[in-house]
Amino acid sequence: MSILGIPVTTLDGAPTTLGELLDGRAALVVNVASRCGLTPQYAGLVRLQDTYRDRGFTVVGVPCNQFMGQEPGTAEEIAQFCATNYGVDFPLLEKTEVNGENRHPLYRDLIADGDDIQWNFEKFLLNADGEVVARFAPQVQPEDPDLLSKLEKTL
Repeated sequence: MSILGIPVTTLDGAPTTLGELLDGRAALVVNVASRCGLTPQYAGLVRLQDTYRDRGFTVVGVPCNQFMGQEPGTAEEIAQFCATNYGVDFPLLEKTEVNGENRHPLYRDLIADGDDIQWNFEKFLLNADGEVVARFAPQVQPEDPDLLSKLEKTL
């Protein structure tokens, strides 16, 4: 099965696949958290979404509570936080494990290189075919020139 066929569930509980969610768009898949020092990156992710959505791009946020419990909220609390504080309008998935024996199949495929997710806000750039084009460390800002360059080439 390709990465696009992997079943995922949106934050509001709707089952889908990554392919249905992306609908032919390139994407930046990011494991996110509301109580992290990197949480302000949400603002840059929203700007990326706003800038590139009309060119066939979306951000996909994947809440994760595996890093020092920095995403402890319920689905409703996460949605409220993201909308109220950052105006997030890109897709958010249900809270997901990205490392360990319960790692979601999406992350199993994303990290095919074998390296675990380091921290919140690690980023994977996917082309429209669901192929991983680039991986960015958590500290790399959403509007980093290298990330933007690779995004431009992907579109």
